[in-house]
Amino acid sequence: MGSADDAAFRDFASSQAIPLRRNAFLLCGDWHLADDLMQRTLIKVYRSWSRIDEREHLGSYARTVLLRTWLDERRRPWRRRERSERDVPDTADPGPDPDALAGRRAEHQRVYRALREVPPRQRAVLVLRYLEELSVAETAEAMRCSEGTVKSQTARGLAAMRQHLAGDDVMWPAEPEGMSR
Repeated sequence: MGSADDAAFRDFASSQAIPLRRNAFLLCGDWHLADDLMQRTLIKVYRSWSRIDEREHLGSYARTVLLRTWLDERRRPWRRRERSERDVPDTADPGPDPDALAGRRAEHQRVYRALREVPPRQRAVLVLRYLEELSVAETAEAMRCSEGTVKSQTARGLAAMRQHLAGDDVMWPAEPEGMSR
C-alpha cells in the first residue's frame, strides 16, 4: 500500500476502533476478547484495504468482518467450553445527577445481563438491529442468512430478554415491522 492508503487506513482505524470494540464486547461479553476481536477485524480490513472500492461503506464492512470474526471464534472447540460470567464493569459517566446516572447504569447492567443469556446468533441479531440500527436486509447480509431468519431470531431474542427481565422496568425497543409479541 502507498502512503496515502496507509494514512486513509489509519484515519479509518482510529475512528472505528472504539465502536468496533464496544460492539465486540456486546457480542462476546469479555473486554479482553473484545480487544482481540477488534484488532483481528482491523487487521483483516487492512489486508483487504487495497481491494475495497466503496470506501463510503467501510463502517458496515468492518462491522460485518467483526461479526464473522466473532462467529468464527465461537466455533472454535476450546472456546465452547469457556463461559464468562463477569458483570459489566462500572464506569464513570459524567453527568449532573448522580442518582439518575446510577439508575441508568443499573438498567444498562440488567439489560446487558439479559443479553448475555440470549444465544449467540440471537444476540448478534439484536446488536446489529438495535445498536447498529441495521435494517432486516442489512442484518441478513451481514450474517449471511435470510431475512426471515433475522426476523425469527429477533423475535426469539427479544422474547428471551423479556423473560430474563420479567418484572424489571426496562424500556423495550419497538417490535420490528411485521412482528408481534
